[in-house]
Formats: sequence, structure tokens, C-alpha cells
Amino acid sequence: MDATTTVSLHETPARVSVVRHRGLITGLAVLVVLVFIVMSVSANALSYYDVAQIITSGTTISLLAMGQTLVVLTGGFDLSAAATVSLVNVSLASLPVGAVTSPVVLGMIGIGIGIAVGIVNGFFVAYLRLQPIVVTLATMFILQGITLLIMPTPGGIIDGSLGNWFFSDLIPGLLPMSGAVILVCLAFWYWLRRTPFGLAVYAVGGDAESAYSSGLKSSRIIFATYVLAGAFYGLAGVCISAQTGAGDPLVGNPMLLQMFAAVVVGGTLLGGGRGGLTGSVVGAFVLVLTVNILLILNVSAYYSTIAESSILLLAVLLGAIHRRSVAAQNLFRLTSRIRAWREGSLVSQLTIPRKALALPMFEGKTMAAVRVSFSEWFSRNRAAIMLALPAYLSVVAVVIVTELVLGRTLMNGNYYNTVLVLSSFLAVLALGQGCVILTGGLDLSLPWVIALSGILVSSLSAGSNEALLLAVPVALAAGCAVGLLNGAGIVFLGLSPFVMTLAMNGILQGAALLYSNGTPDGFAAPALRHFMSARVLGVTPVVLFIAIFVVFAILLTTRTAFGRRIYAIGNSERAAILSGINVKSTILWVYVLSGFCGALVGILLSGLAGQASLGMGDEYLLPSIAAVVIGGTLITGGRGAYVGMLGGVLLLTTLQTLLAGTTLPTSTRSIVYGLVILGAVVALRERRR
Repeated sequence: MDATTTVSLHETPARVSVVRHRGLITGLAVLVVLVFIVMSVSANALSYYDVAQIITSGTTISLLAMGQTLVVLTGGFDLSAAATVSLVNVSLASLPVGAVTSPVVLGMIGIGIGIAVGIVNGFFVAYLRLQPIVVTLATMFILQGITLLIMPTPGGIIDGSLGNWFFSDLIPGLLPMSGAVILVCLAFWYWLRRTPFGLAVYAVGGDAESAYSSGLKSSRIIFATYVLAGAFYGLAGVCISAQTGAGDPLVGNPMLLQMFAAVVVGGTLLGGGRGGLTGSVVGAFVLVLTVNILLILNVSAYYSTIAESSILLLAVLLGAIHRRSVAAQNLFRLTSRIRAWREGSLVSQLTIPRKALALPMFEGKTMAAVRVSFSEWFSRNRAAIMLALPAYLSVVAVVIVTELVLGRTLMNGNYYNTVLVLSSFLAVLALGQGCVILTGGLDLSLPWVIALSGILVSSLSAGSNEALLLAVPVALAAGCAVGLLNGAGIVFLGLSPFVMTLAMNGILQGAALLYSNGTPDGFAAPALRHFMSARVLGVTPVVLFIAIFVVFAILLTTRTAFGRRIYAIGNSERAAILSGINVKSTILWVYVLSGFCGALVGILLSGLAGQASLGMGDEYLLPSIAAVVIGGTLITGGRGAYVGMLGGVLLLTTLQTLLAGTTLPTSTRSIVYGLVILGAVVALRERRR
């Protein structure tokens, strides 16, 4: 069995089996339907060669999903999996030609690299008890930086023996070698899940506290799981290397969304305790066949990320639907209200009180209540300020080092103006992402909210100041709409913030590609370019805007009802509900705010660069999280302050400026960011407990 579930004694064995494996059964049913669709839309009958090609194309995702499933079963996440694949690929491609000609040795090298990554992740997560998401996110960027250091651009050659082995048949005309790899891994899983370790994985994921109380060494189990998952990632990197025959530092990037979609489609429960590797393999081939069907039907490849993201959302939603689920409860309330409205008993509810129409941040507040003396403000926020102090001290240290290394810094107004201009993007993002994190969530949709908003404002304004007056509101409204959808999926459908925003990021990527047809057009209006790059009395206009924005952000988070609700929800959502806080409304506004901030950054970036580009927001995801965490905010929510987040923003920006002035490659920036955020969460781990 792929899961252990408590069931009623009155249920029959057959019903129990169906309940335990409903995710796998659903995935298999979808897979069968897709196979029939492929057979019906194909011009010719599927041959062994066609089947072998499908299996081969799905092997890498299957192996990645297997490793990720092991981590998810323990209740964790591993965002470094796809980056591990890229690292293995460039490492094998960088070997001297003819130095290693054995496919077995090449495979062992790749698996060894994956195990090394798993050891690092496992150590921080299991023994230092850091949050898996923040650890593996930081590791992901460190690995991406190392990968780019090894191979900045595609190239290199992987010994042909690896490809010859991978594309061969174990049983000619019956079983391709790629299929044999999957079967061997599944056989290993069937053995492993019946061992004490396999049972412990489910126990830790189902209820970590109970597992610990029963005597299980949870730390050892989690550590071993990350190491084993790393081995699967390394093997996946070997397989993709065999397929490509060359190195590509970005080869693993598109696999992140596909990997999680495969895990969820296969019936593994995010949060741990239920699922298995078999379902993840099924989920991987569901995605592969979906893409193949789109190709056969000559549908644009731009729809692939939209299809994968939609499958991910539907799979999570279907897997979570039961009588006690959030979605089912909200659906019941909706149908009850509709029924009451039809019967005429909902008349009183149609009168909306004026208070309900007010923005939650200003409910019950007056301007007099917002005003506060500095001493009173300091005393109320003393703890948050003390947590933020290390970030500001580090900023001072970096500025001094910059003076020593580059010179002309301490007394150079241009340096400070440049730092503030470059800080403007993260300063805006820190408010949105910070508020989301304070509630215990995470917004992974920001990269393509930024890109899509930038594309919209550039194409709609097309260099016209008059058109900019319409383009800016449209772009901001689009960002707010995305945030509203994110919040609605989390609040009303009960979806995980991680899943909802990750899937939304994929949908937005496809939308941006479709809107721009793969090549964004238009350019920023002169007024916007002037706003981002001109000098007025030695100061760029955006610096004054950011100064006002910072004041607004501090007041919003510290002196409004909205800010207090954010902290209350982050500390205990249950307690917030009992105290009368409208948790759903607040979370919706938080994600709308994050979407608004992402859209605003997209507009500012397009003004600085003169035009928008695809992927322009990718490099801001980790810094937006790093700035929040470095400033003393708990990644699990409930503690932090925007003042500290701003310190994190300034620290990352001054580091970026220092690195840009040296001869170090730009890839070191990702490594530094990852190391800084790891150092920050390690330093704060005792306070978190």
C-alpha cells in the first residue's frame, strides 16, 4: 500500500483499498483516457518505437517526481531538485573528452552529485530544523550559481556511451532501457516501503509529533529521505544528459512545475503521510501524454505551461475534495445561500452594511489614531527593531568594504542614489511578499506577475505618455486580479499557497507568451523612463517615490487594523477566527496587495530597461523572500516588520553593487543570495523555536 489511513471498522476491505489508493486510481484512469486520445488523434497506429519514445521522454520527470515524493511524504518540499538536474548535466558535460567512457561510472558521478545535494538539504532541514521551503529555495539558487560558474552557456560533450546505453533495449522490441530504469526504481520502492524505514517515512509525514513520541528518530528519517531523494535527482540528471548529449545550465528549470504536478496528479498528499512513487510515475506520464496531444493537434507550445499548471490545480483540488474539505464547506454555504435567496429568506442579507464595504486596513481607524510619537512607536516595535538591527549593521559593513575595494563610495552621492534606485524594486516586493509570509503563506507567482505587467505596460503605452495613463492602471489591475485569484484559490478552495502560486506562475508564463507571441513589443513611455533614470537636483524621481512608499508600508503594517490582522493570522489562524477577525477577507487582501506590488515592479523595471522582456521577473523571487527573512521575519509567519525587510533589501542591494564592481561573474550573485538567506535563518532558528 502507498499510504496508511485510519478507516472505519464498518467499511469493507475493498472500500478501504479504494479510499487509500483513490489518488493513484484517479491518475491511472486519466492516463488510460489520454492513451486512447493519443491513439485516436494519431495518424498511424502506435508502434513499439512510438511507445519507447514516450517512455524515454517521461523518464527524467518520473525520476524527479519519485525523489520529490519521498520528501513530500515526510511533510517537506524540495525546490532544489530541478537545479540538481542542471548541475549534474553540466558536470558530466564538462568532463574531459574520453576521460570517462563507462555509462556506469557516469551514472555514479551523477548520483553522487545528487546525494551530496541531499546531504546538505537534509542537514539543514533535519538537524537544524529549518523550514524545507526556505532551505531548498536557497539551495536551488546556490546550485544555479554553481552551474553557471561551471558552464555559463550551453556546450560541452557527454560521452556517447551514455546515450547509446540509455536509448538501447533491455529486451529488444519489448522493454526499452529507460523503462527498465523506471521499473528498477519502482521495485526498489516496493521493497523500501515495507522496511522499518519506509513505514517510518509515512509515520513522520502523517504525524511528526506522534512519531517522535513513539520513539522514532525523526531527524534521521528526514535526513535519509533527503539523501535518497538526491540520488533520484542525480539519476534524473544522468538520464537528461543521455538524451541531450551536451550540457545546458538551464535544462532543469522547466521541470520544477512538471515535477510537482506529477507528484500531485499521482495522488500524493502535500503535507505528508499519503501517496507513493507509483502514482508519481503515473502523474509524470499524464503530463507527457498531455503535451504530446497538444503537439499532435498542432496547438502552440505556449499552452504547455498553462496545461501543466491547470492539471496541477485540478489534481490538488480533486484530491482534497471530501465532506470536511474547505472547498466542500464553501460550496455547501454557497448552495445554502442560493436556496435561501430563492425561498425569499435572504432579504436581510442583501443589505450590505457600510462597514463591510470599507477597506479592512482602515476599518475603525481615524487619522488621529494613526499619529504616534517616535518614542511610543519604538517601544511598541522594540523587538522587531532589534531583529532588524543586524541587517542594517551588515549594510554599513558592506558599504565600508565597497569603499575599501572599489573606492569613491562613502562620500559619493551617486553611489547612494544608485543603491536606492536598485533597491526600489525589492522595497516594493518586500511589502507584498512580506505580508504574505507574515500570514504563513508564500507567493511564488511574482516572477511572471512582474513580467506580464511589464509586457502589458510596454505594449499598451508603446512609447506614448498619453497611452501610459491607461497602460499603468491596466497593468496594476492585472496584478491585483492575479492576487485575487491566488487568494480565492487559497481561501475558498483550500489550496496550499505553495501550489496555488506556483501553478499561477506557470499560467501567467503561458499567458505572457501568448499575449506577446514569444516576442514582447513596444517600449516604455518617455515619462516612465524619465521617472526611473533622470536626475532632479541629483536625485532620481523614483527615490522620492520609494521614500513615500516606505512610509506608507510602515504605517500600513504597524498602525492599521489590516496590519494587526496580518500578525494575528500568522501567529494563530484559529485564534484569529475566535477573536472575530475575518481571516478570509484579510488573506484575500494580502494576496491582492502582493499582486499589486508585483505589477508595480514590472512597470518600474520596464521603465528602467526601456522595454519589457520575458523572464524579467525571475531573478526577483529569491531576493524578495531573502530580504524578508534577513530582516528578521519568520518564514512561518507571525513575526517581523517592514523596517527589518527594508534592511534586508538594502543589504542585498549593496551586496549586488559590490559584486557588480568586481571581476566576479554574475552567477556568484545567486550563490551569495543563497548563502546569506541560509545564514539568516540559521542565526534566527533559536528565536523561532
